Amino acid sequence: MFTRPLCDLHIHVGASVAPHIMWAIAHSQGFKLPTKDYFEFVELITVNPKKVKSLEDYLRIMHEWTERIQSSPSAIERSVYEIIGKEYRGSLVGRIELRFNPMKRNLGGERDLDHIIHAAIRGMDRACLEYGVEAGLIFCLAREFDPHLNEILLEKAIRYRERGIIGIDVAGPESHTIELDDSVARYEKLFQHAREAGLGTTIHTGETAASGADGVIAVIERLKPDRIGHGIRAAYSDEALRRLADTGTLLEICPTSNLHTRAVRHLEEFKYILGSLQDRKIPFSINTDGTYLCRTNLRREYKLLIDAEILTVADADACNEAAYKASFMARA
Repeated sequence: MFTRPLCDLHIHVGASVAPHIMWAIAHSQGFKLPTKDYFEFVELITVNPKKVKSLEDYLRIMHEWTERIQSSPSAIERSVYEIIGKEYRGSLVGRIELRFNPMKRNLGGERDLDHIIHAAIRGMDRACLEYGVEAGLIFCLAREFDPHLNEILLEKAIRYRERGIIGIDVAGPESHTIELDDSVARYEKLFQHAREAGLGTTIHTGETAASGADGVIAVIERLKPDRIGHGIRAAYSDEALRRLADTGTLLEICPTSNLHTRAVRHLEEFKYILGSLQDRKIPFSINTDGTYLCRTNLRREYKLLIDAEILTVADADACNEAAYKASFMARA
């Protein structure tokens, strides 16, 4: 089906470690879990449609459990290592760009941030050596953070640019308010600084009806990112589609994740969204977002869309090629 190994541009460390690995990490660190039953633990850290009805519910699983369990150098090293190996073995993912927020792994400053970063790099290097995979790390800035914390994250990304940190992201829920432009403006200098340092730039926006297409329009105008995470609400705005087409900004599409969080109601809506992008020749990639949290993998994401006749086999291969072309590793 594909002319070369798969490429995943949008996958979160906090959502992609196998439950049995998370279970082992938690116990090795003496982490107090709310249950002593492994199968109850699996339900706790994966998406169950009965308990996940929005993006906020999805994020709560990561913030309350997976990110906390991964909050040590040894935990983040093993997490990164296990994700890369599993995605290669399970889906033949040959290039992977993993994203995470190191500050959400250092227990509010109790652990040294550089040790967390070094550990993540070690895990990545080990997996790449063993499996021959190409991999890079993206640091997620957080909308809920004070600006100076995001500035520190950018400084760390630049410092470790030659060690495998390839870009920055902004993540966290958006609010559709009159302050949207002001919120985006907070990141203008950070994104400019990142570009000047040779880092790739991407940002979560346009994922839900809360920000709508306005978020996509605002970040294209103010931040000029290389890529946009999700961005699916752009399909409902001629202005957003026009700006995406004019700039050639790639959208990182995560089908199963969007269905679970109710950002997209059903596959028929995805057919409309992706059809709108194809009609305007807007590049997009297919990604997992969180393999174990969403109980998926990259081959399953493509199969979902092909079986629903949303993408053809040729379309799927073109999406994979678009991912390689838009990869921040392509500029290294």
